[in-house]
Amino acid sequence: MTNLLILGAGGQIARHVIAALAGDNRIAMTLFLRDARRMSKTPSNANVIQGNVLDRADLDAVMAGQDSVYANLTGEDLDDQALNIAASMQAVGVKRLIFVLSLGIYDEVPGKFGEWNRRTIGEDLKPFRRAADIIEASGLDYTMIRPAWLTDTDEIDYETTVKGEPFKGTVVSRKSVGDLIERIVRSPDTQVHANIGVNKPGTDGDKPYFM
Repeated sequence: MTNLLILGAGGQIARHVIAALAGDNRIAMTLFLRDARRMSKTPSNANVIQGNVLDRADLDAVMAGQDSVYANLTGEDLDDQALNIAASMQAVGVKRLIFVLSLGIYDEVPGKFGEWNRRTIGEDLKPFRRAADIIEASGLDYTMIRPAWLTDTDEIDYETTVKGEPFKGTVVSRKSVGDLIERIVRSPDTQVHANIGVNKPGTDGDKPYFM
């Protein structure tokens, strides 16, 4: 039995992960989010807890007894959230962390798309980069995931790059990112200390097709 804590469980990528793991009695999910009413359907192998990642009492209460943590969070305080998560995990001895960030935090997106991406979201990426630095220095067994611009296309079609390589493509489906996360959850010894860019193959361009 694997105990998995999902932080930000109401997020759109998280919903794909939850659906993929639903009913698997080898995985017990704790779904943690600010407003429990957002979880209209709860799988039989999941428990919903309302709370705030920035409240250490809330976080420590759900962290105890977990084997892995998957964080699906955002916001201008993402670095503060990452700091709290790392501290809570260290305090209770949980090591495995999957954390979703964003493309562009290392200025790794090349060409005209990279220029467009910096103009469009460059300032917004600063807390994401700080969060990445916090996680990298935490001593945790992390996997960081940097998706391309997200779509709701009903498909699983993706490729990956690693930190230090130029980012590929412009878009990727949320379902694809969810598939990658599900695979890591099921095989937690893989992709440890990995920092992964995720995109749909063949989507290179000057900007996402929907912009």
